[in-house]
Amino acid sequence: MQIVLQSLIKAFGQLGDPAVVRLLVKTLLVTLLIFAMLGVGLWWVIESLAMPWLLTLLPEGYAEPATAILALLLGLLGFWILFRVVAVAVLQFFADEVVAAVEQKHYPEAAKEARNLPFARDFANSLRGIGRTIGVNLLALPFVLVLIVTGIGPAILLIAVNGWLLGRELTDMAWLRHCGDVDLANPVAGLTRFLLGTSVALLMLVPVAGFIAPIVGAAASTHLVHQARAIRRQEQV
Repeated sequence: MQIVLQSLIKAFGQLGDPAVVRLLVKTLLVTLLIFAMLGVGLWWVIESLAMPWLLTLLPEGYAEPATAILALLLGLLGFWILFRVVAVAVLQFFADEVVAAVEQKHYPEAAKEARNLPFARDFANSLRGIGRTIGVNLLALPFVLVLIVTGIGPAILLIAVNGWLLGRELTDMAWLRHCGDVDLANPVAGLTRFLLGTSVALLMLVPVAGFIAPIVGAAASTHLVHQARAIRRQEQV
């Protein structure tokens, strides 16, 4: 846990770097734009499908505000559930920038040998990440429903599941710049990835801090990848 904590502290310490600030603003704007588009689509669906039904149930003049309230509640729920997925997917397209910023400051030699991923590979990685996230969360859904009676059980399960997913996605962002075209295993230990991902998943639940959590996670994962690479090199000597 100590190595994860140290990496997170270093990541927070670099939030003021101009390159990181630019990436944070860009990631937030794109993420919010996607949610705005999803919100418009949701409003259209609710107005088309729910409005006729509400008109038959509610007194005259109540259907329109009820539709607006329903759309707002569903939009907020969707934002809370999907923010992690969308934010990390967007970040993957710009991951090279935050990883490069960390490497240039802390690992200049490694920065020289790193290779930016082609857009096609970035896009494929993002799609695989989204697919894994949706698939694993759907698999966890029956267990979430069973654990509802415990009160806190569903939250613990979802944080654990998404912590595992986040740990993998975030460390892969840094690792793929150095493994080349060879499909080498991620050098960061599974438990370390899980602790990082869980920390970021918890941070995403905190108001305001949740917006910077993906950037902090990507920066921290870069430290973890390079520390793991250094250990691997020492073992090979």
